[in-house]
Amino acid sequence: MSSPLLRCTQSVDLALPGTVPVIEERLVEAGYGDWEGQSLKKLARQPLWQVVQVHPSAARFPGGESMAELSARAVAAVREWDAKLGADAVWLACSHGDVIKAIVADALGLHLDLFQRVVVDPGSLTVIRYTPLRPFLRRANDIGGALSALRPPRRRSRRRSAATGSDAVVGGGAGPQRDAGTEQLGSHT
Repeated sequence: MSSPLLRCTQSVDLALPGTVPVIEERLVEAGYGDWEGQSLKKLARQPLWQVVQVHPSAARFPGGESMAELSARAVAAVREWDAKLGADAVWLACSHGDVIKAIVADALGLHLDLFQRVVVDPGSLTVIRYTPLRPFLRRANDIGGALSALRPPRRRSRRRSAATGSDAVVGGGAGPQRDAGTEQLGSHT
């Protein structure tokens, strides 16, 4: 899936050659309104710039959308698509820096005012796994590495899952090779 902007559809083609992405309008770049096309140097001198940097939940671009609206539409899109595709799906959504940062902030339970602390480089990979209880940030701003670990974990038996009552790895885990059924809390093996 992709933002409708050309740079995102081209990125999907680079990541998954020959794939025709589903266009998801809610993943489009922020509606910057009157700010669109202006230099960052000029915009940085405007009072709104500081609001966008420090208190983005209160920022509305003149003639455009608010950062809160951007966050709400993007988070809704990702959560709806994830629910539609199912728990075993691994899927790609190609979007833009502020959109991705807002989705990551939501996944981490961060207030939108803290989203400027999230770094998203062009062409980087950010991975979030949604579960019935909560989302997990698996990777952030990744610019390399094997993607095989992104597959959803093997399903555990209902009895074992019910015993732990959680979708989180006990003790934080040590990567995809460990078996949570044999791991001990505090174990360093």
